[in-house]
Amino acid sequence: MRNKLIYLLLFILPRFYSQEQEVYPFMDLNSNHLFFGKDSSSFVRFYQKLDSFSNKTLKRISIVHIGGSHVQGGTWSNSFVQGLQNELKPVGGGYFFFPYKLAKTNSPHFVSSFGNGIWKKCRCVGKDYCLPLGMSGMSVRTNDSVCEFGMALTKKSLIKGFNSARIYHNFNSSFEFRIVVPPEMEAVRLDNKTEGYTQFDLAQCIDSLTFQLTRKDTIQKDFILYGLSAESNMANSLYLAALGANGAQSSSFLKCTYFTEQLRTIHPDLVILSLGVNDSQNKAFEKEDYIEHYDSLITKVREASPGTAILLTTTTDNFIKRRTPNKRSEITKDAMFELMNKHGVAVWDLFSIMGGYKSMLKWVKAGLASKDRVHFSGKGYTIIGDLMSSALLKSYYANRKKENK
Repeated sequence: MRNKLIYLLLFILPRFYSQEQEVYPFMDLNSNHLFFGKDSSSFVRFYQKLDSFSNKTLKRISIVHIGGSHVQGGTWSNSFVQGLQNELKPVGGGYFFFPYKLAKTNSPHFVSSFGNGIWKKCRCVGKDYCLPLGMSGMSVRTNDSVCEFGMALTKKSLIKGFNSARIYHNFNSSFEFRIVVPPEMEAVRLDNKTEGYTQFDLAQCIDSLTFQLTRKDTIQKDFILYGLSAESNMANSLYLAALGANGAQSSSFLKCTYFTEQLRTIHPDLVILSLGVNDSQNKAFEKEDYIEHYDSLITKVREASPGTAILLTTTTDNFIKRRTPNKRSEITKDAMFELMNKHGVAVWDLFSIMGGYKSMLKWVKAGLASKDRVHFSGKGYTIIGDLMSSALLKSYYANRKKENK
C-alpha cells in the first residue's frame, strides 16, 4: 500500500510520467530524484535553457549519454529522451551514433547501419584497443578500393526523418566519398576539416543515407570512420548522442584521441555519465582510481562544453559471474556523491532506486533484467529511462516553481 501511494504521488499525478508504467514493490521510488551538492548552478542554467526551449526561443537541446553496454544498447538513453520529448514536445530531433554493424557488434534499436567491404574495428576496451578513437569510444577503418556504408532510422526512432547529416572521418586524401541521393535531390556539402567532419544539408527530409567510398591511390592507408550524425533542422529539436562501448570502464574514454574535439562539435547541454559496472567487477578495483578517472573525464567534458550540466548515475546492482553479489557497487555509489560535492554535478541514485544490494535478483525475477544479473531486458531499460526523465523533470519544475515565487 505504501509503495502504491508513493507511486500515485510521484508518477501518476505529474503529467510528464507515463500512466502505463507498472508498479514494482521492490523499487525505492522515494529515491527517484536528483541529488545536488552546494553548487547546482550548472543545472539552474540548464533549466533556463529548457524554459527557452519550451517557448521556442532556443532551437536545440543536446544530450550526451556516456557509458558501457547499458548505453551501447540504446534503450535507456532513447527512453530518457522520449520522456523529455513527451513533455517538451519538440518539432524535430537528431542522433549521433556509431555504425556498429561495420564493427560487427550490437546496435541500438532506433537506428541501423549497413555497409560492405572489409572494415577493422578499434575500441577503447580490451584486445580491440587501438588508435585513433573518437568520442564514441570506437572507430572502424578500411583500405578497400570501393565500398559503401550508411544508416537508416527504424520505426522506434524518435525522429521520422532528417535533412542534415555529418560524417566524422579522418580526411585521408587517398580516399574520396560521396553521398548517394537521387539526382533531383539537392545536397549541399561542407568539408569541415578543422572539426573533423563532412556535413551534407539536404533539400528535404529522408530516413536513410548511403555513402560511396573510393580509394584513389595507395599513398595513405585507411579511411577511418568515427561516427555519423543525423538531424532534422526544424524549429526546435532534442538531440541525443548515446556514446556507449561494451565493457567500457571509467578510464576507457580517457584513451579516445578526439574525445574532447568531437564532443565540442555537438555542443552538449547535458552530459550523463554512467560508468562503473565494469570497474567494480574487477578484483583490482580501487575507489581512489575510480574517482581520479571521473575527475579527468569531467574535466574533459567541461573542456568541450564549459558550464554544461553533468549528471552522474550510480552503478546498478549487479553480480560477478552470475553468482557473487557485487558489494563494490556501494563503494562506487559513495564515490558518486564525493564527486558531486567536488565538481558541482548532480547524482541520480539508480542503485538505491533499484532496491539496493541484491535487488538485481528481483529485477531478474520480474523479467526486467537478464539472467547474467548485470544487464537489463528491453522493458527494464525502458523503465530506467522513464524514471530518469521523471526525476529530471521533477527537478526542473521544482526549480521553476522556486524561481516564480
